[in-house]
Amino acid sequence: MLPAALRGARIDPGRRGVLALAAVALAAATVAGVGAWRARPAPEPLGAPVPEQVQATPTATLLVVAVAGKVRRPGVVRLPAGSRVADAVAAAGGAVPGADLSLLNLARKLVDGEQVVVGVPASAGVGPAGAAPSASAPGALLDLNTATVEQFDALPGVGPVLAQRLVEYRTAHGGFRSVDQLREVDGIGESRFQKLKELVTA
Repeated sequence: MLPAALRGARIDPGRRGVLALAAVALAAATVAGVGAWRARPAPEPLGAPVPEQVQATPTATLLVVAVAGKVRRPGVVRLPAGSRVADAVAAAGGAVPGADLSLLNLARKLVDGEQVVVGVPASAGVGPAGAAPSASAPGALLDLNTATVEQFDALPGVGPVLAQRLVEYRTAHGGFRSVDQLREVDGIGESRFQKLKELVTA
């Protein structure tokens, strides 16, 4: 219990006490405010925008054409659809000096899988369009560099599989430079070579 002298007496904290109490109250209010700010609900971030699906554009169709004869780089070339004979000749490095291009229709559109023969005279069994004819003239030697699969297949002892190998070998090696190269084709042994060498030319 308080002493009798203090009962009913008013406590005067003084100016300093008032300032101290005010500072304590301000600090408490600040702490409460900070706590309330931290406890506020955080806004959820928006998801990253989903990129629109890009529609794939179909790749342009390519033509695969074999170019043989008097060009700088004989072999298989790949050209966009709609290309012409002139484009195939250019893709093969162009014609060698002295090659006669009058035998070709340079403006003709190409067909996938065809062969363009450059600078081969008509006497070798090639028509003006640059494609080998469907059959050789009777008694004429078959040109290894212009013959089609069908023409090779018609040779004695050569079936469709070997005929295709002959065309593939010719394409891969830039043509036949001599009849003896037939020995390098898989499936042509010495006996078969002896039968063929009298029927073909390079």
